[in-house]
Amino acid sequence: MKGSIWKLLALLLALAAAVYFVLQRPGEQSSSGAPGTVLLSYDSAAVDRVEVAGREGRTVLVKEAGSWQVVEPLRAPADRAAVTDAVGKGRTIELTALVSSNPAKQGLFAVDSTGTVVRFFRGGTLLGAFVMGKAGPSFTETYVRRDGSEDVHLAAGLLSGVFVRPVRDWRDKSVTGLPREAIRTVGFRYGDTTFTLAMADSLWLVGGKPADRNAVDALIGQLAGLQADGFIDSAVTTAAEPWAVIDVDGTQIMVHRASDDTKMLVHTSRSPQWFEVQKWRLDPVLKRESDLLAPGP
Repeated sequence: MKGSIWKLLALLLALAAAVYFVLQRPGEQSSSGAPGTVLLSYDSAAVDRVEVAGREGRTVLVKEAGSWQVVEPLRAPADRAAVTDAVGKGRTIELTALVSSNPAKQGLFAVDSTGTVVRFFRGGTLLGAFVMGKAGPSFTETYVRRDGSEDVHLAAGLLSGVFVRPVRDWRDKSVTGLPREAIRTVGFRYGDTTFTLAMADSLWLVGGKPADRNAVDALIGQLAGLQADGFIDSAVTTAAEPWAVIDVDGTQIMVHRASDDTKMLVHTSRSPQWFEVQKWRLDPVLKRESDLLAPGP
């Protein structure tokens, strides 16, 4: 009986030692932290510059005259939603646990020079900065470290989708940039198709005939929300005449065929920027008159 008790005690001690060893392994033990505390605190409305540097390179975004622009590594309009998401997320990153204060262990969490550094500024003044590392053990958290601090924390959520982007994903992919509610006329010219859709006295007409309101609403939404799949920043060589022209309230969307049959090359009269657009995105907006006419009685 006594032998069994000693064996049981020995087993419990062994288990306790094993648990202690496991809990001390870097990245698997959450030591005392301050759950509910946010990583950074700043006024998101005041931010006018964001810098992100990591494996995807360095991207600098600046608010100019109320609009966000990418200024490094190139100059282009920025995706407002992506920047707004990053600025808003930066001040709401909730810390769930402190995992290490040992500078030698920062590499284990990828919050050393291998991490992504995010900085927020106002008028040249740094409002806050942090280093984002790899995902935590549960893959629902991320290792983070305030810039200048040795403390490594686990933060709620996977942050890579917000901050780790190639520069093309920080850029504005809108082809037209036209607000839906402002569109009043749409002209089509391609192949043997030439006609105009126009609003007159709150009614949409196609060649003077009543248009199908549902079909028109869908078309206007697709034109206003037309997105590019890529950017062409080098010189473009195409046929002199575009394959199709869509005139939206005086803004011409010019469509050229590409060597890849699944894509089109697109530019507009509002900007010198050329885009690559998957053909399936353009198919719904290249209408014929019969597609938009209201059904007969």
